[in-house]
Amino acid sequence: MTNLIIGAEEGLLVQQTGRMCNRHGLVAGATGTGKTVTLQVLAEGFSRMGTPVFAVDVKGDLAGIAMAGKAHPKIDERLAAIPLPDYQRQPCPTLLWDVEGIAGHPVRTTISEMGPLLLANLLELNDTQTGVLYAGFDLADDQGLLLLDLKDLRALLAWMGENSKDLRTEYGNITSASLGAIQRRLLVLEEQGAERFFGEPALQLDDLMHTDFSGRGVVSLLDASRLIHEAPRLYAAFLLWLLADLFEQLPEAGDLAAPKLVLFFDEAHLLFNQAPKPLLDKIEQVVRLIRSKGVGVYFITQNPMDLPENVLGQLGLKVQHALRAFTPKDQKNIRAVAESFVPNPRFNTADTVTTLAIGEALVSVMGEDGRPQPVRKTLVAPPEGRIGPLTGEERAAVIQRSPIRGRYDDAVDRQSAYEMLQQRAETARISESRRLQEMEREKMERQEARKKTVGGRQRQGVGEAMIKSAARSIGSSIGRQIIRGVLGSLFGKR
Repeated sequence: MTNLIIGAEEGLLVQQTGRMCNRHGLVAGATGTGKTVTLQVLAEGFSRMGTPVFAVDVKGDLAGIAMAGKAHPKIDERLAAIPLPDYQRQPCPTLLWDVEGIAGHPVRTTISEMGPLLLANLLELNDTQTGVLYAGFDLADDQGLLLLDLKDLRALLAWMGENSKDLRTEYGNITSASLGAIQRRLLVLEEQGAERFFGEPALQLDDLMHTDFSGRGVVSLLDASRLIHEAPRLYAAFLLWLLADLFEQLPEAGDLAAPKLVLFFDEAHLLFNQAPKPLLDKIEQVVRLIRSKGVGVYFITQNPMDLPENVLGQLGLKVQHALRAFTPKDQKNIRAVAESFVPNPRFNTADTVTTLAIGEALVSVMGEDGRPQPVRKTLVAPPEGRIGPLTGEERAAVIQRSPIRGRYDDAVDRQSAYEMLQQRAETARISESRRLQEMEREKMERQEARKKTVGGRQRQGVGEAMIKSAARSIGSSIGRQIIRGVLGSLFGKR
């Protein structure tokens, strides 16, 4: 049976069966208590199971998982206390990703795939502006306009403003104030680097679900060291899009021996901060249902109370590193955290969580029957990979030998809403230009006819003048209608 080993308590392994690992989980604790190493240990464990992993590398030091670990007295001491079967220092098969395309393969998605709900939250729109954005997406669908990148969305919004009166009946009131506010938020988003995130080729989910030749799951690491500080909403929007897209695309999996894919979302509080109620409801629904697709979601945060109660209630594996009780609020949170565990009669959970050393954690796993087990004070196992970041040369080498090298490197700008609306505008301009030229030609002909009439030797009769005037109008559609009427009245009785 495949098990995920977390560590040991007094020489006895603390582990969870692979079948329970799609029940999601949590790694929490104050800064510097060992969360990153725990995350690395869990990612390596899933990789050995044959489960691909997607994880966010917030500080850049998780990337050491791509290199074999080195001997160290502290690690030797830890190994002596934990009976790890088959432990060996080895790297994990790793793919590196980066929204900017510098520290890894570029990560992109399209405006259409992001959708109006996530995009409205990303742009911090109010209800009225959100309604206009939804109308824009409906209009794009009705008109067959592809929304791939930011310039597509900007072009669509500009076109909506120019045609707002005609669109009002079907799509509601589209005010210039709302359109202007959305355009300004798009400029802010662009300054944060979003123009590199939206576009094609878009990330294919299959590329996050590889195994290597030996059957180990590939660990995909998203470098978010800049993104999470400079564009936290974009970071959160990407993770939520990924979660929703997996939910929509993956088939039902039933009960598997191990998950198909595991996601580690660091700084998880950013997913829920300031999110509107409809979005929170959607997140909670996806987290609840995605486990039936064989996907496990693991949240990493400093305090478990950062997560909504409905999400906390769905977590199977809990790894709680030390918390600090400096304020009354901290003490209240500690009591709440302690109460979320099944108590262990051997120690007081609330007291113990404040005295844990670095690398120690309170761990609660799911039993074979799906019930949470009593909390255990656990010494976390050492990772097999290296602890710490990659050098520039090492990172370049990992990217160079990647099986998807070159697939996402060059952006593609195919015909989409921007180009189609530009083409429509050009067609309308040419048509208008031809109409004006035709009007000018007809005007010149009338002026020429008047000159000949005034300067000629003989005046034309009224009937003859009407026939000639009508004949000169044959070139236009209106002229053709006039001459049919005139000729009918004059010659219809012949």
